[in-house]
Amino acid sequence: MSGAWAAVYLREILILRRRLFRQVLSWSVAPLLYLVAFGYGMGRHVHVQGSDYLEFLIPGLAAMTSMTQAFAIGSEINIARFYWHIFEEFQAAPISHVDYVLGEVLAGVTRAMLAGLVIIGLGALFGVFLSYNILFWAAFILNSLVFSGLAVALAMLVKSHADQAFMSNFIITPMAFLGGTFFPLAHLPVWAQKMLQFLPITHATSAMREAAFGRTPDAFPYVLLAFLGAACFMMAVFTVDRARD
Repeated sequence: MSGAWAAVYLREILILRRRLFRQVLSWSVAPLLYLVAFGYGMGRHVHVQGSDYLEFLIPGLAAMTSMTQAFAIGSEINIARFYWHIFEEFQAAPISHVDYVLGEVLAGVTRAMLAGLVIIGLGALFGVFLSYNILFWAAFILNSLVFSGLAVALAMLVKSHADQAFMSNFIITPMAFLGGTFFPLAHLPVWAQKMLQFLPITHATSAMREAAFGRTPDAFPYVLLAFLGAACFMMAVFTVDRARD
């Protein structure tokens, strides 16, 4: 691996910087609606696991954002690949597959972290101040690595931008609503709880919520997310190699 990943990363960041104002507005809309509809709609009189619902909701929204925004890098790759043919230029350049994937994955993580800061800012506007400590951000970053790597891998497999949207609808949307973002998984039947343990977002949400409430999460979610992040990264490198023209 050379330092060529920085060129890939810098390109994505420059594009993001040009769109940053619109992106911040875009990142704010859905969480704001969730906070108003589920937070104020249900009221602070609703308590979940010893906290009011807004405090319960904010770490879940942050975990969901780390997944959705990291995965969104796949759409950017496909736009560049199918419409601008940027991927062909990367193939012609002296950039290894590992460098290319690393640059794109880090761009996805950066995008997710900026969107996560928007969530925390919105939470503060609603009067929610939690402990956003190193354990919170470690789970956030590891979860972003998993879905950013997965996005790069799938972006190499799909044949059109519509296929990418199809993947999002069938992979990301179910996890966003079933990974513990909006309600405790303990409210579900036991068989459903066991099935949802296979989703990385379930463990990321649990670890981030524990850390945000000032408690020490178990080590298992971090180990699992690190393993899945490495596996998705390797899968992305493999699919980039297969996508070579």
